[in-house]
Amino acid sequence: MPKQKKETVLKLSLACGDNKPEGFKGVDIAKTKSADYVQDLLKFPWTQFADNSVDEIECSNFVEHIPHGDSRDDPFFQFFDEIYRILKPAEFEPTNPNIANKGIARIVCPYYSSMRAWQDPTHQRAISEASFLYLNKQWRIDNKLDHYPVSCDFDFTYGYVVSTDWQNRSQDAQAFAIRHYINVVSDIQIQLVKRPPQKK
Repeated sequence: MPKQKKETVLKLSLACGDNKPEGFKGVDIAKTKSADYVQDLLKFPWTQFADNSVDEIECSNFVEHIPHGDSRDDPFFQFFDEIYRILKPAEFEPTNPNIANKGIARIVCPYYSSMRAWQDPTHQRAISEASFLYLNKQWRIDNKLDHYPVSCDFDFTYGYVVSTDWQNRSQDAQAFAIRHYINVVSDIQIQLVKRPPQKK
């Protein structure tokens, strides 16, 4: 019996700079010691990566640098459409259907209510959990926004990196502070899971 060909696992660290997690291939606009692929992430499409070819993506402290476009051509949407295009379909842990192990992207950004969102003069946009609603097709349909120039379809979950002043407070106190105070959350961590294309 012929041996089955082992599936190639490809994990990408987008905008890796000089740092990438173990097990990931680095992608950056400049050739650094961590960059395995040189790619301008604001030039679409990303021709080095085929459709449904990437198992997992991580991207830290880049999305806030994406410039604004016009209503017909916004790079934020183009960026996430490319992530959707190159990710493999989501697969889940056999023992826990809520945990995806393929077809996922993890995004880290400074939180909109933190001074970190604007301390870097090259930051272009403030990011909150609500920013990622627009990447879910059903939400766009339900809110009559399906005319927006975006086609990706992700489910997402999120968590916060809470400042040390608030880490030992109760969950209720943290939740109130996150909604009402500045500089409680420093970063937001998003996990996107690629949904299968909806049948027409």
